[in-house]
Amino acid sequence: MAEKIDTSFVINTPEGLLKDNDRGCTERIKRLRRISHSTQPHLDLERAKIETDVYKEYEGSVSVPVLRALVLKEYFSRKTLYLGDDELLVGEKGKDPQCSPTFPELCCHTIEDMHIMNDRKLVNFTVTEDDLKLQEEEIIPYWKNRAVREHLLKAMTQEWRDCYEVGMFTEFMEQRGPGHTAGGKNFYIKGYGDYKKEIAQAIKDLDYFNDPEAYDKEQELRAMDICCDAIIILGKRYHDLALEKAAEEKDPVRKAELEQIAANCAVVPEHKPETYWQALQMYWFTHLGVTTELNPWDAFTPGRLDQHLIPFYEKDTAAGTLDDTRALELLECLWVKLFNSPAPVKVGVTLKESGTYVDFANINSGGVKEDGTDAVNAVSYLILDCMEDMRQNQPNSNVQISKVTPDKFLKRACEIARQGWGQPAFYNTDELIQELVNQGKSLVDARNAGCSGCVETGAWGTEAYWLTGYLNIPKCLQLALYDGYDVMFKKQIGPHTGKAEDFKSYDELWNAFKTQLEYIIDVKMRGNLVIERIYSQMMPAPFLSICTDDCIKKGKDYNAGGPRYNTSYIQGVGIGTISDALSAIKFNVFDNQKFTMKELIDAMNDDFKGHEDILNLVKNKTPKYGNDDDYADDIMVSVFNEYKDYITGRPTTRGGVYHVDMLPTTCHVYFGDVMIATPNGRLAHNPLSEGISPEKGADINGPTAVVKSCSKMNHCETGGTLLNQKFTPAAIAGEKGIDNLAALIRSYFAMNGHHMQFNVIDRQTLIEAQKNPEEYKELIVRVAGYSDYFRNLDKPLQNEIIERTEQSFGGCGCC
Repeated sequence: MAEKIDTSFVINTPEGLLKDNDRGCTERIKRLRRISHSTQPHLDLERAKIETDVYKEYEGSVSVPVLRALVLKEYFSRKTLYLGDDELLVGEKGKDPQCSPTFPELCCHTIEDMHIMNDRKLVNFTVTEDDLKLQEEEIIPYWKNRAVREHLLKAMTQEWRDCYEVGMFTEFMEQRGPGHTAGGKNFYIKGYGDYKKEIAQAIKDLDYFNDPEAYDKEQELRAMDICCDAIIILGKRYHDLALEKAAEEKDPVRKAELEQIAANCAVVPEHKPETYWQALQMYWFTHLGVTTELNPWDAFTPGRLDQHLIPFYEKDTAAGTLDDTRALELLECLWVKLFNSPAPVKVGVTLKESGTYVDFANINSGGVKEDGTDAVNAVSYLILDCMEDMRQNQPNSNVQISKVTPDKFLKRACEIARQGWGQPAFYNTDELIQELVNQGKSLVDARNAGCSGCVETGAWGTEAYWLTGYLNIPKCLQLALYDGYDVMFKKQIGPHTGKAEDFKSYDELWNAFKTQLEYIIDVKMRGNLVIERIYSQMMPAPFLSICTDDCIKKGKDYNAGGPRYNTSYIQGVGIGTISDALSAIKFNVFDNQKFTMKELIDAMNDDFKGHEDILNLVKNKTPKYGNDDDYADDIMVSVFNEYKDYITGRPTTRGGVYHVDMLPTTCHVYFGDVMIATPNGRLAHNPLSEGISPEKGADINGPTAVVKSCSKMNHCETGGTLLNQKFTPAAIAGEKGIDNLAALIRSYFAMNGHHMQFNVIDRQTLIEAQKNPEEYKELIVRVAGYSDYFRNLDKPLQNEIIERTEQSFGGCGCC
């Protein structure tokens, strides 16, 4: 008799998903979650209107940093406040839940853009007639020729524009500001009143006789001071609102809650938090300050929330004022708040490169303490319970796993991961510490660090690590095969390096590829350096500067080299595709003479139609990355090293250097769409490989072969790599399934792998969900470094997820 497989954990079915509307640890959370999930996302122009008013009044009469600070202060002084029934944490980015403010100083949307936002099928944002009228009559006329996007595009060279238009790379700052970072521990141990004292002392210490930048520093510090006032004003307004509501409240329980909310807001954000509840409220006020100041790319994250909250948890539980039920409920209130805040609306290529409205608040738990010992604590387990209870695509949740992390914590995280909605992701604490130490960070700062956004590593509270855009590595090979000519867009993009059929050896092809890759990187990086200056001069972020160590001490902005560390990244996309493509050429054309280069080019030009013999050879008879085959894996390492070495260490304008990440968000779909067929048999317009994952269907030797291949890349010389794996529910059922999953993670991390994440779902369920989206409204899948609702994904991305290899543990070495 066959062994009975326990699949009781599987929730990615219509029956399991029906329960999703009733999630939460208490009836309060269930109600709040239902409101959050059922509210239609909508545009909110209140911030844009207030900002425009401030600019009209003050632009030209005050310095740029002070002007930016006055925008935040006026917004927090005038914005509509929301305090909903049942809420224990207060504050929204806009007027109410699911509001998306706009940022016309960065990208002023056209009326056509706004109609698209309202009318599009996937993730639409309601736009009212009043919104359209305000945008057309007031916002657009003022911000025309003022928005950063216009300045940025005008400043780019024709080479940059050409490369951008054909999908050689993307530009993160085209519609969003810098700010890819996470909060450190400071605002849990001091209030913004304390920051005001630090700022006042820094202004007093300025040396006008010997420091030629003293005036600029003073203006930046005064802007920071105004931003402290702004967040304090917001807290006081919520204090007053909570007292007003308490005075009107008839229910004594809710009245007491409102009075406690008011009491909390009398403490934070002006003063340091004293309780677990206040610590969460302090973080949330800070989150609102950062994300409404300048719409930073990938938002802002609580970072290692378990480490920040544990002192308050232990103090309150010892005093008898907090138990685990209330501690979990307050965490789940934060989860609701984060879900209430979709990412600000994107259009055009920016939407294609990141086709999601998850705002990438990435909460880490686990890892190590400053002394290197295990950091898992009681709040770490509460956070796991919270993410399991809430089962949301936002916030993004992960666990840091070190050699000293207990198996109990790892296996509890695996139990949640196998439920099939893509969280938590797993990060290698020991490897990410080594990444940061290699970059020159102190060991203490590295141990306090983690991953934000998708998989990107940073020293939290001390570093500005800018993600500048994705680079299409496989398309550089396409240029090399066509003498620098883009055959899809009919335009010369790269330098002339010769036609493919004239190459006499693989080395000649490789040198042509290197030349094209280096040219595209140079074009991208030249643009980056200009964009850095534009943001440092036009769009300082004084509030985020308060939250980041050394900005006050230096008197410099977050966007102008103020943080302790200042790093920039270019994200490489398609390593699986390029590795298999080069392997197909080397193996079949040069090593074994199965066909000529001209025959391959003809097949690619015809999208392999009528060339089935060549298609069969490149797809099924060629070494592929992801199978622990050194032939293909060595090519992957060569591509990675060329990409990494040409970028790493080059200077930024902010006093730091460049490094690389290997991740795509959803850009692998966009990049594939702007390419013809590739030598590995991938057809025209089909997605590239995502992250460092192998090409779909290429990894046929099981999950341990995948991780062995991936580990041949030196992850410690990056700022993050992304590895997706897909299992059927039956493959990881029962205790043995958990043991196998945990062993796979431990094995990969022992080989210095950076990150792993899982989809646990079978192909047929995804096909059914694509056909019947209404029956699978709550189906969440892991896309890249984030999870999203399957029904919200474009069909090409849905198909890419469906086609990912389904792994199993049969005979693998980790069992």
